[in-house]
Parts: sequence; C-alpha cells; structure tokens
Amino acid sequence: MKYFFATCATFLFLTGSVFSQTKTLTHKVEKGETITQIAQKYQVTPFDIYQLNPDAQTGLRADSVLLIPAKSDGKSILTSSKPATVSTAASAAVAGTTHLVMPKETLYGIKKQYNVSEQALIEANPEILVDGLKIGMLLKIPSKGAIKDDVKGTTRKQEKAIKKAEETAVYHDVLPKETKYSISRQYGITIEQLEKLNPEVVTNLPIGYKLLIKGKRSAVIDSKVITAPTDVYKEAKTNAVVKDSVPQYIAYEVQPKETLYSLSKMFDISQRELLELNPELNAGVTIGMFIKAPTKNYVTAVEGKKEYVSLNKNIAVGKRKRLAMLLPFNVSAADEDVNASGYSRLKKDKFLNMTLDFYAGALIAIDSAKTLGLPIDVEIYDSEETKNSSNVLALIKANNLQTANAIVGPFYQSNAEVAAQALVENNVPVVSPLSKDVGNAFPNLYQSIPNNETVKNTMFNYMRSQNGNIMAVVDKKKESILSYLREYQPGVPLVAFKDNGSVSAESLKGMLVKGRMNYVVMETANTWMIKTTISAMLSSMLSYQVQLVILEPNETLDFEEIKFTNLTKLKLMYPSVTRDNVSPEAAIFDKNYKKINNVYPSDYATRGFDVTFDTMMRLVQNVKFEQTIKTVATDRIENKFEYYKKNDGGYTNKGVHIMYYDTDLIIKEAK
Repeated sequence: MKYFFATCATFLFLTGSVFSQTKTLTHKVEKGETITQIAQKYQVTPFDIYQLNPDAQTGLRADSVLLIPAKSDGKSILTSSKPATVSTAASAAVAGTTHLVMPKETLYGIKKQYNVSEQALIEANPEILVDGLKIGMLLKIPSKGAIKDDVKGTTRKQEKAIKKAEETAVYHDVLPKETKYSISRQYGITIEQLEKLNPEVVTNLPIGYKLLIKGKRSAVIDSKVITAPTDVYKEAKTNAVVKDSVPQYIAYEVQPKETLYSLSKMFDISQRELLELNPELNAGVTIGMFIKAPTKNYVTAVEGKKEYVSLNKNIAVGKRKRLAMLLPFNVSAADEDVNASGYSRLKKDKFLNMTLDFYAGALIAIDSAKTLGLPIDVEIYDSEETKNSSNVLALIKANNLQTANAIVGPFYQSNAEVAAQALVENNVPVVSPLSKDVGNAFPNLYQSIPNNETVKNTMFNYMRSQNGNIMAVVDKKKESILSYLREYQPGVPLVAFKDNGSVSAESLKGMLVKGRMNYVVMETANTWMIKTTISAMLSSMLSYQVQLVILEPNETLDFEEIKFTNLTKLKLMYPSVTRDNVSPEAAIFDKNYKKINNVYPSDYATRGFDVTFDTMMRLVQNVKFEQTIKTVATDRIENKFEYYKKNDGGYTNKGVHIMYYDTDLIIKEAK
C-alpha cells in the first residue's frame, strides 16, 4: 500500500520526514535501536533494509548509517517517525481513524482491537484483497456503525479474490526443529526468497507460523487461519502442544520403530479412532510425521523441559525410607578361587575395580545423608551377577525387598530388568546405575545413563535452539553416524569430499550462512579429513561464524598433527554424559574421597556418589518418588538426572552436558 498525503495548496513538513523521488534514504542508527523500529519508522519491512544492508543481519552498531529504500511511484512519499493521518474520499466517507500494521498483527487482531467487522475493514481497505495484510500498511479504520456485517458473508469480488488466493498460494506450517534452510530445500527455493515472501521471519522462525511459499497471501485467509501462530504450536521437547476445542489435542512426532498399534496404546485410544483423527495413517506410519491425538489420554509423553532445582528444601520428616543397593561384589566367586589373593584379583578384574569404585562413591553419599539427617536407611547386598546370571531374585525374596522404597542396581541391564519385573506389582523403583542398553521396558525401571541416541539428539537440539545452520562432514566408514543422521536428522546436509579424500572447501563454504552460527559436525578418524575440515573452517572465520562439533569421543584429535590451538579457535563442542566440575561442592567431594581412599575419585566413584545421593534425595521429599521424577531435574557432581517417561514404559535420563573448548584453553559448559 502506498501512503499519500492530500496537500491541497500547502505542503506538510514533519520532523525527520523526507519527500524524495530517489531510490534510497539514509538513517543514522541510534543506540538501542532495532531493525523493526527502523522499519516501522520508514514504513518498510525488515527484509527491505536487510537487502540494502546485509551486514545489519549480524547486529546494529550505534552511529552506523543504513540505506533505507524509498517508496516511489511518481507521487509524494512520506516517511515519518509517527503514523500519518490519511485524508482521502474513502476515509472521509467512513469517518474513521487509521492504524499502522505492526509485525505479527493479523486482520483478526485488528478488528478485535477496534471492535469493527472484518467486512468493514476490507471494504474500507480493498487493497487488502490484492496485496494481503503487510507490515507498515496504513489501514483506514471505519467507525463502528459505518458498515455492518453482510449477513450473506463476503461479496462476489471478495469471494473471487479469496478463491484466487487459495488456488495460487502455497503455505507451510512451521513445525518444531524445522529451520529456514530445511524448509527452503523442501520446496526448492532459497532462504532469501523465503524471507522476501515472509519478512516477519528474517530474525526468527516461530513454531506454528504459516509461511507463504508461493503466490500472494490472502488477508481473509490470514484472519481465519493464522490468527495466533504461537497458540497453534507450542514446543514441548520434541513434541508440540496444540490448542483445540475440548478435548485438546497434541501434535505428536512419530519416532523410530513406532507402529499404529503402539501409538494407539500410547494414547489409549483404538486404532480406528487414531485413523479417523489422522487419515494419512492409512498409507502407513512414517518416522517424523506429525499426528493428532487427544491430550487427555496422553500426559507423560508431552513433558516440557524440566527445571533444574535443589531438593534440599522439601525434605519430609515423617516415616523413614528404605533404600537397597544390589552391587556385584561376587564374593562367593572369590572364595572359590583359592589360588587368587585379593591383590591379584583386583589387578586383573576390571569389573570388580569398577564395582569397588562405585561402592566407595556411594559410601560418601550415604555419609552425606547421615550428616544432613535424612530419614533413610540403606542396605547393601551382593548381587553375585554376571552378564547372564545373578542372585537378584533370591535377594528380593530373602530380604523382603518388595517393601523397599527404591533399589539401586544391579549393574547389568538384563539383571536390572529381572529386578524390575519382580518388583513391578509393588511399584518399587529400580534405578539402573551403569547400563546404556535400551533393553525391555518396565514401568518401574529407571535408566540413569542417557543412551547414545539421546546424547546425539541433545547436541542437535542445542544447535537448533541457537538458530544454528548445521552441516556434517562424515567419513563413509562411520556407518553408524550416517545411519543415525538418516534416521534422526534427515535434514542435515553432508559436505562433499574430493577424490583424494580431503574435504571440499567449496562444498563446505557453499553451505555457510551469514548472520547465524554455522555448526560443522565432524565425524571421522582420518587425520587428513580432519585437517582439511579445520583448514576450510579457519579460512571462513573472517566472513562467517563457525564452530566445530563432534558427536562421539575422537582420539585422533589428540594427535600432534592436530593443533590444539585450532580446536580452541573453532571452540570444539561435544555432548557428554559427565563433565569436569570445579564447583565448591565438587571440591568437597574430591577432598573427602581422597581423605578416605588416598586417591582422587574415578568417574565410576563419582557416579556412585551421584546416583546414590540423587536417589536418596528424591526418596525423602514430601511427594512420591515418581512425582519428583516427573517434575524435577537435578545436577550433581558430574551427572545430570532429567528423567522422562518412555513411550513403551519406564523412564530414561536425558540429562546431557554440552561442553566446548574455550579460547582460554579451558573446557566449559555451554549455557
């Protein structure tokens, strides 16, 4: 929409206004100004400014000068710091006021604001049907009684405009984890074209926003379909909550290995009901598709990000709790080996060393509980376990562990499942302390170590939360990583290699985007590939923001050929179940452990403390153990505990640290 002034015989001058026939104006940036404020001032879109000032996408500097596009059609152009009044025959007829359209406003919101009908707005501003509702548009607002709703609805002209818009326009609803890059690739257009059609998403990409992909946006369609995009999709971890008529529904993203049967069980509805809600399921269940399901039958699977809190404030002082620990000391096996001394057994038995370290850390936790006066009793038993056998069932029966409040152990996943199955009717929580295996699910089984997919997914979730542009350099020998990317991260592009095995710098640089952090996920043990990847990234740092990422430990990075300083320049980032903690609490634990054991704690010793202390603290709260699991996440010495209910039963820990090498040569945790 153009903005005209009826001047009669005089000219109107406003402070900061410019009447010009030229193509561009200039604007000196003031401290604290934003692109949106400047765009509103000159009645243009943020995209228009970014086109003339691409460097502005990385931020505005005070006193810098921006080029501003001047709206010109051979008539006077007004740019003012304040909305101008409009004096035309149409506005005089309706005797109303004016409204400057702001970002994210819709026709629905404007009609509600001024308490006028939608038809009245369209008749007073017919250009809406042609151009759609745009930021910076100056609308004529009719008086409340000027135009009444037509009981028959829209006019033929409006119907034709709506029909034409519906036939030519293509929309895309933004889903959780989607990026402008992935959407542009999906429709075969560039990010620049996407932003030009949708200037509101230049600086961000709101979940649920209805992106225009092709054609012209219809204002009437806008008012009916995208009145409040943030209410349509609201991110909750990997799922989105949808506000609908009662009963409310959620938009659930289908995960690997899920079937129509498992989905119907998860949502507690029949397969027929699920198909009625989602006819597309008749063609099959596809990983990544979003389906509609009733919220009332599905609470635990749509958990939001839990808040990390201390559990010290809500300790109950009532009945004492009972915690049992099933640890594999295998004393009977040692008694049978008459030729082996205790020292020689410790020297050759790594599993026993791990057990004793875990036990030593657990003892520190038990001592800490006594110091804090926690109302809890701890019993420790020898589970006498190997990978395929244990004494678990006998221990449960002999010691009446059905009445325990929680069990820590056994170590092997198969044995932890045996304990969980034996105690499932009594709903006794069984915390698996060391196993990464997914295994069989039981509703009372808690996997305290995040599995490999969770660790990698957390890394990608973090990068997307930073609005990052992600690409991957993956050796063909890394089939497990390639398989993971295909299954869980299908939208991440792979950087090409040259015939000699080196990374194609042209391919990598061609994927970089200005104004965003470019994350390069590198998975290879090939020194040459690593060096060429690092070289290409370092040469791009003058023009782009880049950061190196790995998903798994990589010993090749420790070779002398790979300069540590280059890794710090690129702020090498990686996901980790544990972290090096330098807090006062960690220092106290290290000091106490060394005082008792004459050595500093190993990772297993620290885990023994973390798992045991976290379980005890959850047990002595003034709510049930399961309630603390559902609502609270905790951060201990080296380990996080952020449990979520799995689709097939039981709980998994998604507490993962995101670590990076800083330029001061210190490994830090990303926030």
